[in-house]
Amino acid sequence: MATPINQPKMEVIRDLKDFDSQSGSLLERMIFNNRLLIVLGCLLLTLFFGYQLRDLRIAASYEKMLPQSQEYIRNFLDNRAELRGMGDSIRISVEAKDGDIFNPEYLAELAKINDEIFILPGVDRPWMKSIFTPVVRWTEVTEEGFTGGPVLPNDYDASPRSINDLRINIARADVVGSLVALDYRSSMIIVPLMSADAEGKPVDYEALSRSIEEIRQRYASGPDAKVNIYVIGFAKLMGDLIDGLIQVMMFFGLAVVSAFFIILLYTRCIRSTLLVLGCSVIAVIWQLGLVVLFGYTLDPFSMLVPFLVFAIGVSHGAQKMNGIMQDIGRGTHRLVAARYTFRRLFLAGMTALLADVVGFAVLMIIDIPVIRELALTASIGVGVLIFTNLILIPVMLSYIGVSPKAADRSLKAEQAELAPNGGNPIWAGLARFTERRLAVVAILGSLALGAWGFMESLKLQVGDLDAGAPELRPDSRYNLDNAFITSNYAISSDIFAVMVKTPTGGCSSYETLTEVDRLGWTLAQVSGVQRTVSLADTIRTYTAGMFEGNPKWATISDNQGIIDAQINNAVSWNSEFLNTNCNLTPVLAYLADHKAATLERILNTAKQFAEENNTEDRQFLLAAGNAGVDAATNIVVKEANRKMLLYVYAAVALLCLITFRSWRAVIVAVVPLILTSILAEALMVHLGIGMKVATLPVVALGVGIGVDYGIYLLSTQLAFQRAGMPVAEAYRKALSTTGKVVALVGVTLAAGVITWVWSPIKFQADMGILLTFMFVWNMLGALILIPALSHFLLQGESRRVQKAAADYAPNNDNNAIAGGTI
Repeated sequence: MATPINQPKMEVIRDLKDFDSQSGSLLERMIFNNRLLIVLGCLLLTLFFGYQLRDLRIAASYEKMLPQSQEYIRNFLDNRAELRGMGDSIRISVEAKDGDIFNPEYLAELAKINDEIFILPGVDRPWMKSIFTPVVRWTEVTEEGFTGGPVLPNDYDASPRSINDLRINIARADVVGSLVALDYRSSMIIVPLMSADAEGKPVDYEALSRSIEEIRQRYASGPDAKVNIYVIGFAKLMGDLIDGLIQVMMFFGLAVVSAFFIILLYTRCIRSTLLVLGCSVIAVIWQLGLVVLFGYTLDPFSMLVPFLVFAIGVSHGAQKMNGIMQDIGRGTHRLVAARYTFRRLFLAGMTALLADVVGFAVLMIIDIPVIRELALTASIGVGVLIFTNLILIPVMLSYIGVSPKAADRSLKAEQAELAPNGGNPIWAGLARFTERRLAVVAILGSLALGAWGFMESLKLQVGDLDAGAPELRPDSRYNLDNAFITSNYAISSDIFAVMVKTPTGGCSSYETLTEVDRLGWTLAQVSGVQRTVSLADTIRTYTAGMFEGNPKWATISDNQGIIDAQINNAVSWNSEFLNTNCNLTPVLAYLADHKAATLERILNTAKQFAEENNTEDRQFLLAAGNAGVDAATNIVVKEANRKMLLYVYAAVALLCLITFRSWRAVIVAVVPLILTSILAEALMVHLGIGMKVATLPVVALGVGIGVDYGIYLLSTQLAFQRAGMPVAEAYRKALSTTGKVVALVGVTLAAGVITWVWSPIKFQADMGILLTFMFVWNMLGALILIPALSHFLLQGESRRVQKAAADYAPNNDNNAIAGGTI
């Protein structure tokens, strides 16, 4: 059989004496002629990075979730100090188990809980609110003018008289529905958090959540407990997610175990299977060690990155193991087999890993720190794989080899696949997709699926689709707490704030107050807004109070003297709507929920009002409050989604073009990935998953892993085609080598993540479904669409070689291309 044109012949060498150790590229010689140094170096690095893991921390930060350069977020951050606790906060509802809140036992428990919460690290104490804090005050109009004081009477002693005074003060302060439940059975503690502690470090949400849980355990558990405690807020959500992430390690272990058994079932070789998994785990250790050295932490949304690094490592390691196993089965010495495999697959592997690195690095364009850190940690991990899987695995296999029985079984299986009408019917069926009829069916079917998926993906919403925390299951403690608070209080925890900026002292002018009042009324008309409050409401109340509470005076007077008097009253009562310079006042809208549609409606209304009413001396700045921040973040996510995928595919296409040197081959490799991305977004629609900070990177990460399948399979197919084989034969040959491993890896990775469906963290369960879908569809796309598209686009790769062969020896039939091995 003739040696294929342009294809180096790799002879079967059983004795190392017959092998030229100086053959191969410079890189190959440097690696395999210094194998012991490579192994010792990797061992030392693994020990070093493993030691660094002692400092690995899982943390979360409110600041890192914010798109720092977005206009509305900049407005919020620039004025955050003047907004008095309107950023990150926790809400704690304390419910009386028996009766209402007006009993000594309940109030005694509330006082203790309030004091313990007050001294927790990270709490912005001056603006903490409850019926026990002095910042919560009541006012009343009397014949002598205004009078008032803290809601909790100064002489409170738990006597019936002082409790009755407290009841009266609560009514005077108008806090029923906000700090006191509508049924008077519970009251609220609003706990604003600082952006950083005294040392400049961000608040430790895990420690804060743990402290709150300890308080809940002491006061709200056991038969003698007098109260129930309900807690919501971003910090508590992150704390719950971090606590739940301990179970992620269990699922990671299940992924390793399932990968071991599936690969072992395929290879029947324990040592090589353990080596592949071991090197992938080593890559994860290196990655996490580097994360620690660079001063970063893991957060709940980047916890999937170590698994992705492991998954990519298994994918590349299995290809190396399969190649070496087949060469050893032919009788080649294990060291020579390792070098042959390195020659064949290093370029394809390097291209695939670089495509992964670039794909992850593209996420850096999204100006959200948590996504940038995810992109960095993922890029670090994949960069590490270039060494651990492309170099360490072949070197280690050159020492330990594979089981002779496994190698012989692998060779016989390959020969059976290549025999006419032989082999596994599944592989034979896949090879038929190179035929025109099935190729047309596959392409038309893919177009139909893609069209349906695209129409469905247009329904994908940006932001949360549920009223509670979509990251957790509906029956989670957090979402049950949220349901209790939502149903028992008139004012929700979702606050959208518009900041009205004026020159110093300008917030008290009649014109400004009139516009503030108009804005409040406009926002109140939006569906989903429960109520609005602003400085205009405060001035209206105080003005009526000046005139014996006459409702006719419950307005904003055009007499500036009357307004100034009420501003002074507001200052004396420490109003949250006034800052020191009277140049910033917020208009607050309390929303029924933080669903994407609700946020979009109020954002568009506020934006339109600002555009129509902004002047040189008065600007309406969007947006503050947790709902305002969420709305601004949704804008960034929506803009970044398509841009991110465009850049990812552009980078992958460029690397494929460099590798394949054929624009047609690039189309063949990228089309299956595009189809998977479209269908993944359609799946998100049907699962009720919104596109948000937590889910935005997943589709891009799926592209990064999926490209590995196509690069390995297509590069092998093209090598055979450029050796003179027709498309059908080249694909069948590629399928018998790298193709089977593509299927193996797809099944292995899907089996590893499908277990996430049973996670108590809904975010992880959703990601498990999405990743399983993407692993399987990327695998099927590579195995079905690559041959189908190759039939129409890559026939020329074989014809050029065949023509060259005919031109070289037109009268020599012995030189006809009949196939061969790489």
